[in-house]
Amino acid sequence: MTVLAAAIALVGSLFFALGAALQQFEAAGSAKPGLLALLRRPRWLIGGVSIVAGGGLHIVALGLGPLTVVQPMGVASLLFALPLAAALHGRRPTREELGAAAVVAAGLVGLVLMVPESEGPTRLGPDGVLVLLGVAGIAAVLLWAGARVASLAWRAALLATSSGVLYGATATLVRVLVDGGWNWWYLLALPVPTLLALMMLQRAYAVGHFGVSFASLQVADPLTAVAFGALLLGEPLPTGAAPVAAALLTAAGTVALARTSPLEARNDLA
Repeated sequence: MTVLAAAIALVGSLFFALGAALQQFEAAGSAKPGLLALLRRPRWLIGGVSIVAGGGLHIVALGLGPLTVVQPMGVASLLFALPLAAALHGRRPTREELGAAAVVAAGLVGLVLMVPESEGPTRLGPDGVLVLLGVAGIAAVLLWAGARVASLAWRAALLATSSGVLYGATATLVRVLVDGGWNWWYLLALPVPTLLALMMLQRAYAVGHFGVSFASLQVADPLTAVAFGALLLGEPLPTGAAPVAAALLTAAGTVALARTSPLEARNDLA
């Protein structure tokens, strides 16, 4: 079962990477990378279906095998996405890009595997939900503001990080709903951060530096969820020097991607 779970998770990562590459290609080639405009592009919609399929396969894999096997396969989407996106733009990924992506993936795998599993039901009161959405919203706005004055590569990174923070908040809220019992008020709050995250991600993609934007998303999303889990849900954090080393490795790889990721399209609309 473990081998099957790993294989399914790997295929899921490929679907997720393909979907991200398709959506970035459409966003980077659009004069107005807004959701309404992109929703009229069939290739962008196919990318969305591919991302949903990848997420579904990842859930199936988690049901068949241990987290320690499935999660690293999920991180592989970064290594799949770079050559797929490069092919869509009619080029080959450079060795520097792939090397930086491998460093990010290695650091992220280390961080994911070192997060202790939570025990017991996950509960969060209405005040906690407001804090969750408020903190995520403020962080996303600050990152968006910083992106407006940053260079193109760092603009892509900051916008994608903003999206990752909002997706991390969404993931935390979903966990509260699933583990702590359904609450319709919480359910109604989900679309706002989700749509804002999707909009911010398309703006990041439109800048043109796909490698750094996708890597920043891959890093910010789970780390935000872990941070909210610790701050609001009382979940344990990894301790010792190893998590720090993994975080530094991830940061170094992301910086390297920002320096090596080529500009595949230019839109000054972010």
